[in-house]
This record gives sequence, structure tokens and C-alpha cells, in this order.
Amino acid sequence: MRFSRTLFHTVALSLVISAASLGAMAHAADKITIMVGGFEKQIYLPAKLTESLGYFKDEGLDVEILNEAAGVDAENQLLAGAVQAVVGFYDHCVDLQAKGKFVESVVQFSQAPGEVELVSNKYPDIKSFADLKGKTLGVTGLGSSTNFLTLYMAAKAGLKPGDIVTIPIGAGATFIAAIQQDTAQAGMTTEPTISRMLKTNEARILVDLRTVPLTEAALGGTYPAASLYMETSWVEAHKPEVQKLANAFVKTLHFINTHSGAEIAEKMPKDFYVGDKEGYIKALDAGKGMFTPDGVMPEDGPKTVLAVLSEFSKNVKGKQIDLSKTYTTEFVKNAK
Repeated sequence: MRFSRTLFHTVALSLVISAASLGAMAHAADKITIMVGGFEKQIYLPAKLTESLGYFKDEGLDVEILNEAAGVDAENQLLAGAVQAVVGFYDHCVDLQAKGKFVESVVQFSQAPGEVELVSNKYPDIKSFADLKGKTLGVTGLGSSTNFLTLYMAAKAGLKPGDIVTIPIGAGATFIAAIQQDTAQAGMTTEPTISRMLKTNEARILVDLRTVPLTEAALGGTYPAASLYMETSWVEAHKPEVQKLANAFVKTLHFINTHSGAEIAEKMPKDFYVGDKEGYIKALDAGKGMFTPDGVMPEDGPKTVLAVLSEFSKNVKGKQIDLSKTYTTEFVKNAK
């Protein structure tokens, strides 16, 4: 009898340990690393905001957010298998398909780039993109979305390849230094860098892509930009985790849509204000309309992106791109 009781306790203990081990494994499986192409940029606000609001934890996810200066570098980390997801521009999904790699936007954060082309006030004669002929233009990185958009607007303004030079100058302090030192005479950047340069009167806006109407005027349609994108093969193999991510981010987009810039700013790290909380809030209030309310891809958006890339990209031009494979709405439409 004593032997039976001892055996029972041993078996019961083994079952408890096994269950605990399985639970730990399940939790470990939910560990996801997301690379953001500059998480302090307001265009990528949902990444850090979701973490601050606790929505990842609410979904039982263990999410690590890593920061990379440019979207193209984040893309490279994804393709190398170092991270499971990227918060970056949707246009990478189109560009990569042209190179034979299948990546898709799972949650579409924005329907406008949230970027502007700033031009140094040392050059008062520059009134349009055509006037940038012979100038050096800053972008976050070569192969980045800012590079795509810069080359497109140059082509649209009648400039030929070689009429401008694009150089990588990042964002924030490195962007500002490049304009101040005349390394670049103009450049494409986001908030809060825009407000910082306008406040010091060192630069002015040449092209504004911060709202849907301004974007439609400049690019010919809605331009889906910031998104959560992943390799299609990973999405197919990890649908439960992807659904949890979609649930968390859709809640965040709803929060952005229903709260003021001041309320959102309170949830962000204070160093994101770069010493100007008032300016940060003002920029948020002016630009938060770029975000989608529900994470759904704008219906006409992918065609605009393809048209932009086809204008100048040797990778995309003349290629058959299946836009339906560059994004999915399955998860956002099933979000809680």
C-alpha cells in the first residue's frame, strides 16, 4: 500500500513537472522580437505605444522591441532571421517580391507616409523638387522608403537619374547635422525632427506627405506606409502568435484614434520629446490622422505604392507583382 502511495505521488509529481515544462515551452514560443526602423519616430508610434499600454502582455506575448536607424536595415535583420517582424514601410513588401522574397504587411498602421522633404534655408531659391537638380538629398538609408519616395518625386519633377545624389543621413541629430553642415541641401524626414528644424528656422517644407490629402496630391493616391510586416512563411507557421500581435496593435490604433496628442504623449518615453514636449504633442495632433483606425490596408493603397516603385526601381519595373501576396487583412479583421 505504501509502495502504491509512493508510486502515485511520484507519477503525480512527474505530471506536474511535465505540465509546467509544457507551459514554459508555450510561453517561450510566444517570445517575438520586432525590429523598428527608428522607434522614436512618430510614424512608428504604435510599436512603443503598444508596449507602454501593456497590450502585448494582455495577449500573453513576450515581445522585445529593437531599434534600427533605417527601415532598410530592419528589413535586412528580418531576412537574416534575426527578428520575426519589422515595423517599417509597406513598400518593402512590394520591393522584396520583385527580388523573389515573400513578405507581407499584417497590420497596416498608416495610410500616408508621415514624411516631409525639408530644404535648407541656405537655399531660398529652391521652390520645387525640380529646383533640387545638382543637389545632394538626405535619406534615412539607401534602399529605404525615404529613398524610394525621393527618387520617385525627382522623376515626377522631370529630373533624370544622376540629376540628384541621395546619401544616408538617418534621422534626428544626424539628419539635423547633415543639413547644418551642408552635407545635404535637403532631405526627407519625420516628426519630431521636422518640428525641431522648423522651430530653429534652419529648414522649410518643400513637399508634405503627413496627411492623406497631401499625399494623394503628391503621389497620386493613398500611400500605405508604416506597417507590421513579416515573412509569409513565418506568418503561415505561427498564426496564433500573429493573431495576438494583430489584436494588440489594433487596440493601439483604436487608442490613437480616440485620444488626444497630449494623452498619447503621456504614454511615450520622455526622451522621445527631445526636450520639447509641447512641440511633440502639437506634431502628434496634426499628424495622427495618418494612422488607420483598424489596421486594414486601404483598398487603393498597394496600387499607388507599385506605381511609385515602378517609376524608378530597376527591381520592380517590368516585373509581375502579385499585390494580394504583399499584405493580408485576415488577422486585423479577426482582431478582438
